[in-house]
Amino acid sequence: MSRKIIATDKAPQAIGTYSQAVQSGKTIYFSGQIPLIPKTMELTTGDIAEQTRQVFTNLKAVAEAAGATMNDFSKVNIFLTDLGNFQTINEVMAEFFEQPYPARAAIGVAALPKGAEVEIDGIIELD
Repeated sequence: MSRKIIATDKAPQAIGTYSQAVQSGKTIYFSGQIPLIPKTMELTTGDIAEQTRQVFTNLKAVAEAAGATMNDFSKVNIFLTDLGNFQTINEVMAEFFEQPYPARAAIGVAALPKGAEVEIDGIIELD
């Protein structure tokens, strides 16, 4: 099965040996996004809600580059340096997704790249 690389300048460019997303068949695998502002490649300076909005905005840009929407996500994984922010993550997630929501995991981690407080990746299965 062939792979198709999904890339857009409307989301942060990869800062390592990975692609923004890879489509294999009808499945799109999204690399983790942290709250980088695409034009500056700097972390957003806001609180956890603003950081999470930036991450979802980045994921949305990559999804759109693949011809999909946020509501096409089947699964998202959320990595947090403070699980005390879980409720805020829920509130922001509801701004970007409609019900029925994708499956989700929220995982507490010790640290994330560039000192980010949140990182999110996901999977879309196209029709």
